[in-house]
Order: sequence, then C-alpha cells, then structure tokens
Amino acid sequence: MSTESAAPALRIFTEPQQGATYDDLLTIARHTEDTGFDAFFRSDHYLSMGSSDGLPGPTDAWTTLAGLARETSRVRLGTLMTAATFRHPGPLAISVAQVDQMSGGRVEFGIGTGWFDDEHTAYGIPFPPLGERFDRLAEQLEIITGLWATPGGERFSFAGKHYRLTDSPALPKPTQRPGPPVLIGGGGPKRTPALAARFADEFNLPFAPVEDAVAQFARVDAACAEIGRDPASVTKSVALVACVGRDDAEVARRAGVIGRDVDELRANGLAGTPAQVVDRIGQWRERTGIARLYLQVLDIADLDHLDLVAEAVATQL
Repeated sequence: MSTESAAPALRIFTEPQQGATYDDLLTIARHTEDTGFDAFFRSDHYLSMGSSDGLPGPTDAWTTLAGLARETSRVRLGTLMTAATFRHPGPLAISVAQVDQMSGGRVEFGIGTGWFDDEHTAYGIPFPPLGERFDRLAEQLEIITGLWATPGGERFSFAGKHYRLTDSPALPKPTQRPGPPVLIGGGGPKRTPALAARFADEFNLPFAPVEDAVAQFARVDAACAEIGRDPASVTKSVALVACVGRDDAEVARRAGVIGRDVDELRANGLAGTPAQVVDRIGQWRERTGIARLYLQVLDIADLDHLDLVAEAVATQL
C-alpha cells in the first residue's frame, strides 16, 4: 500500500446493547456531528456482552437510525453490522430505503451473517449453522441490492433456496441510487472476500492486528480481480477501540471505566496520548491504506473523549 494515501476519515462506532437509551444515542450522535466526525455507526445486537447488565435494555438498530435520521443533518449513519438472521430481506430493504429517505441520503448499510448465538436464543430468533447463514446472507444481499436497483415501474423476482420474491414492485426506493453503500466485513478467508467482491462498496475488518488486516485486504483484492472488478473500487476500513487521554493517568482512567487493560488496549486498539494515537493511526495507514477508521467508543457518556479526539487527533492526521 502507498504511504501517501490520504488520512483516514474518523467515524464513531457505538455498542448500545451494553446499555443505552435512544436519548443517550441521540446525545452522542449529535456530538459526533458537532465535533466534525464523518459518521455515526452503531452495532446491531439484542443482548449485552460480558459483565454488563445491558440496562435499560436493547434498542433496535434501524428504529434508532430512523430517529437519528431526523435529528441529525450531516453525519453518515449506519450499522456494523446488521445481522442477516434478524430480518427478512424484503422488509429490511424497505426499512433501510425508508431511513435513507428520512436522512436525505446519509445511510450506509452494513450486513453480516450474525454470530452471537445467545441473543438469538434469548429472543427466539433462529440461528442456523454458519454455512447456512452465509447462504442466507448471499441471498439477502442479492435481494436487497436487486430491489433497490430495479428501475421504477419494473418488477423484481427472486427464487433462491431460502427466499422467494414474486413480482415485487421493489418499492420504496432509497434516496441514494442505486442504493446506500453496502459494507461487508469479517475475517473469513474465502466466502467473506467473495461476497465483498460481488456486493461491497466498503470492506471492514474489526478488532484485528494490522498483519491480519493486510492479509484479509489482499484476499478481498484477489477476489475482486478474479471476477474482473477493480480492487480499488472497494473502500477498506478497520474498527478499533479508542481510549485516548491527555496523559497516562487519563488513559488509565478511561480504560478502567470500560473494564479494559491499558497495555492490551495499546497493543490491540488505539490507546494512549493524542500523539501516540496519531502515530498508531499513521502505522495503520502506511501498512493498509485504510480510507476509514471506526473508533469504537464504549463509554458513550464521555463526550469529552470525543472532544479530545476531534481536537488533538483528527487535526494532526
């Protein structure tokens, strides 16, 4: 990768299943917008993880984004990643298209197989084996992008192993044409890169070492070349936990609030003083050429954290 690539756009990524109301999310989304970040993303989960009690309970990703679509004006809005197990593809295409309209064309659509079996059993959602989940994801991608791209006045039909659509009017249409950007991600060595080559506008690798990112991006590039697609047409991005402090004491305090070890965060995320984090981002950019960087913010009440990153990190990239 070239070391002369532009600085990656910084995006804020939240995990509301760990405990957040819609109003909590609105506050940080508006702050994300006011402080100049590129986008506000959220996970799509129905159950908390680790030691968190998740109170007051989960919020639905697309219900949340519909509200934020009307209560923000500039930031891009999206999911890392919507679980294909949660929703049928036809209604999901309708929901995402509607939120895109509501936002004036600011939605980005991340979708994956779903992986967290406990949230499926907790809420009565079928959780097929991984191979079937990939099959369903592939059909969902074909259906959703097909519905969005169908010309006005024409019909869309699909006959797959898991889903069948007959003479759909393929409405509503999203504001963005042919549809919102599609994000696909993950570390799977074969099917994930192949799906990305077919469908993705952006490929995201979350919480992985830089060496793994280099290897996975190369697999995506190879999968693109295999089907005659320009690998450069797929935007590359990563997601890393953020823990930035003005000094070591503030870094340690922020790590403690989210229950993480400072040394682990320095090794695997973006932890340290602004200068240290700027240097770390530079290393990622040089090794991978990433165009976007999703900062996983686990303490969403700490708006000063966003201020610090905006003022002392983003301005130095």
